[in-house]
Amino acid sequence: MQMFKKILFGLAACVAFSLSHADVNVGVILSLTGPAASLGIPAQQTIEMWPETIGGQKLVVTILDDASDPTSATLAARKLTTRNNVDILIGPSITATALAVLEVAGETKTPMITMSGGGAVVIPQEGPRKWAFKMPPSEEIQLNVIFNRMKKRGEKTLTIVAAKDGYGQVFIDEATKLAPTAGIEIVSVERFASNDTSFVSQALKIKGKKPDAVFIAASGTPAAMPQIELKKVGYTGTQYQTQAVANNDYLRVGGKAVEDTFMSVSPILVAEQLPETSIVKPVALNYVKKVKDKHGMGALSLFGGTAWDANLLLEHVVPLAMKSAKPGTPEFRSALRDALENDIKNLVLAEGVYTMSPKNHNGADERSQVLVEVKNGGWKFVD
Repeated sequence: MQMFKKILFGLAACVAFSLSHADVNVGVILSLTGPAASLGIPAQQTIEMWPETIGGQKLVVTILDDASDPTSATLAARKLTTRNNVDILIGPSITATALAVLEVAGETKTPMITMSGGGAVVIPQEGPRKWAFKMPPSEEIQLNVIFNRMKKRGEKTLTIVAAKDGYGQVFIDEATKLAPTAGIEIVSVERFASNDTSFVSQALKIKGKKPDAVFIAASGTPAAMPQIELKKVGYTGTQYQTQAVANNDYLRVGGKAVEDTFMSVSPILVAEQLPETSIVKPVALNYVKKVKDKHGMGALSLFGGTAWDANLLLEHVVPLAMKSAKPGTPEFRSALRDALENDIKNLVLAEGVYTMSPKNHNGADERSQVLVEVKNGGWKFVD
């Protein structure tokens, strides 16, 4: 019996040694070129700030550019899951590419944490979506912030301007459901593609409708084009955007045309302006300081903040998954997925508070959004 116990102990020690000396491989897919580059580049800068170890293991990160293209994103995902044998995928940057990568994640049973905003990546929770998790909050949370502001301003009619992609469509669908309850009438919907070079005809139609406000659902710098054209044709109503544009490139491209724009964004964008009662503020300020020290204040972006939070999620779930499986194995990938789904409870990150479940692979609550206004080429906290 004593010998049997010693053998068991020896085996356990070998297993523990093996588990403690295995690299954690993370595959990252970002839009570093193409229309969504303004989202992917700050995320890359932040990923370069990730620690070299995680859960006591060496962290190996491979970053690939999908050029803001779904086909390229699919090829990148296949390379990372087959050749690199990654334990988890982080990204992509936008909904269109995330939906493409989603199929590879489900096929290879590799968990993915996307930094894109579209709820279609995780809803409904079936098929390949069981392997997908999303950082930005739901469209409902974002729209409630905007609709509450509209009600305060007495704005009752709205035109929706949406990109011709999954991100734009989900916002159209959700806004159509929520607007009547908020006492808001959607008087028209206009669409545009991220590579369009003109929005003149749509802008003239909007001016003719005379809505109290325009809500734009699009990603990156292309989302500034409708506002530039609306300014040129003389539209004077309030304009709202989503956090998918909240970076300095949007401010640069939009210039005077985007002044006074309201948007629902992650609190990290205005971390220093948040009230002291904000539970997110200390974590957000920690990230802001790291960005300042590494890249300067001009590099602060909520897309970088999302990448930072992806790392904080990994720091939480990797040690849990290590208890049952070794990195580089299907069992470890499954354990990571299970930990993300079942062990994220009231977790305070730099961009919000998260609680995930089998039915909710996003988990961000109302504390993940604040209202800001573009003022003097910068971001002003409103509420």
